Amino acid sequence: MLRVGLTGGIGSGKSAVADLLADHGAVIVDADLLARQAVEPGTPGLARIVEAFGPGVLTSDGRLDRATLGEIVFSDAGARARLNAIVHPEVRRLAAAADEAAGDQEVVVHVIPLLVETGQQDRFDLMVVVDVDPQTQLERILARDRLTPDQAAARINAQATRESRLAAADVVLDNSGSLSHLTAQVDQLWRRLRPSASRG
Repeated sequence: MLRVGLTGGIGSGKSAVADLLADHGAVIVDADLLARQAVEPGTPGLARIVEAFGPGVLTSDGRLDRATLGEIVFSDAGARARLNAIVHPEVRRLAAAADEAAGDQEVVVHVIPLLVETGQQDRFDLMVVVDVDPQTQLERILARDRLTPDQAAARINAQATRESRLAAADVVLDNSGSLSHLTAQVDQLWRRLRPSASRG
C-alpha cells in the first residue's frame, strides 16, 4: 500500500484533486467526511461537543449546527483546540479502519485539510499539497461558502500558512488555473504513484 497525504488551504481544490485521483483508481479517505461521521447524532463525539460548547450548537432535530459552531471556533483559538481534541482522535481511528480495509496494492489518498497543522506529515509515504494564490483562494471561498470577507479571512487565518504547507510538500499541484491544467498535473502524479504501488 502507498499512503498519500493530500492537503491544501480552504478553497484550494483538494476535493477536485481527490475526485481526479479516484477516477484513476485511488482509494480516497476524506477526513471531512469522517469528521461528519464522528459527530452524527448518538455518537460519543457529538455528546462531547455538546458538553464542551453547550446545547446551542445543536439544530432543532438534534444534529450539529455547523454554522453556529463555526462562528465559535473560527474566532477563538482555544475553542478550536477543544473541538479538535474531540474530533481528531475519532477521525484518525476511522481513517485507520479505512486503511485496513484497503488492499495491500492500493494507492490510498488521505484528504486532510489540517494535515500540517496536526503534524501528521510523517504518517504518509508522500505529501501532496494543492496550492492556489491567495486572491483566487479568497474569491473561491466567498463564492462557494457565501461568507463575508472577514469570515473568509478568519477561516484562512485559522489554518497553516501557505509557506508552511509548501515546505511540507513532496509534490505541489498548482490549482490557480483551469481544470484541464490541474488534470494534467494529477495525471502526471498518478504516473508517479502507480508504479510505486504496484511494486508493493
